Formats: sequence, structure tokens, C-alpha cells
Amino acid sequence: MPEYFVDIEYNNTTFTQQEANFKEYECCTFSNCNFSQCVFVAVTFIDCTFNNCIFSEAKINYVAFRTVIFNHCEIKDVNFAMCDKLIFEIAFNNCVLDFSKFYTLKIKRTSFTNCSLIAVDFMSTDLTEVVFDNCDLYRAEFAKAIANKANFQTSRNYTIDPTKTKIKKAVFSLEGVKGLLYKHDIIVQ
Repeated sequence: MPEYFVDIEYNNTTFTQQEANFKEYECCTFSNCNFSQCVFVAVTFIDCTFNNCIFSEAKINYVAFRTVIFNHCEIKDVNFAMCDKLIFEIAFNNCVLDFSKFYTLKIKRTSFTNCSLIAVDFMSTDLTEVVFDNCDLYRAEFAKAIANKANFQTSRNYTIDPTKTKIKKAVFSLEGVKGLLYKHDIIVQ
């Protein structure tokens, strides 16, 4: 039976490899916490907020994120693909998610605001109505993704092959259109 924690504020805490395992956190706030050494097993976060936390290289398999917000967090090289897919709702504000993986996840209506998403794997991900607001998507991979109605208008450095990615009614800026034409070796000036 998992331990249950509700309405607790964690500040300046470094979580050890298995410290968070078999626990459920609801309406908790984590500020300036370090989870980078964690190998999560059977952990659930419900209506939680993470501020200035470090998750880089954490193993987050078997984690449930249900209405979770990440603010100013470092989440480099994290594989979200093995997370619990039931009610997987997350939002990222001013986060660094470089080299992370969302492979095959359904993250409809997720918002990424002012985030670095360099070389992030969105392959086969359902990005329907996702908002990429002022994000750097350099070398992010979108093959076989569904990005219908996604908003890329204020983001930059993306390269998306419209023959391999569904982008019906997606929004792009005029400047960003070159990221859709790269494979045709067309020069846009």
C-alpha cells in the first residue's frame, strides 16, 4: 500500500534514489528540490507543482503525472514514455527539457511556455492542440506525430516533415515556414 501525502511543501530537498517510491503526493509543492538521482517506482503526483527543481537523468518509469505543473525546472534526458498514461496532464513553464522523450504519449493540449526542447523526441506522440509558446525546438523529432491544431507560431528552430507528421490546422509563423520546407532544399529569403 503506497504512502499518501497531501498539501505538503517540500523545500530544498534532495531525494535519494528510492526515497519517493511507492508514494502518492496530492496538492503538494516542491521548490528547489533535486530528483536527479531518483529511480521512480509506483509514484503518483496529483495536482502538484514543481518550482526550480532538477529531474535531469532521473528514471521516471512508473510515474503518474496528473495535472502537474513544472516551473523553471531542469528536466534533461528524461524519458516520459513509460509514465502512467491514465490522466497524463502536464504543463511546462520556463523549463529545460533537452534530450527528453515523449515517444508515443498522448499529450493533447499540453503547454510548453518559454522552454528549451532541443533534440526532444516527439516521435509518434499525439500533440493535438499542444501550444509551443516561445520554445526552442532545435533538432526535435516529430516523425509520425499528430500535431493537428498545434501552435508553433512563436517558437523557433523546428524542422517538421509534413509528409511524415500530421499538421492539419497547425499554426506556424511566416518565419517558421522554412522549417516545413527544409527537406525540399528550398531557400526562403
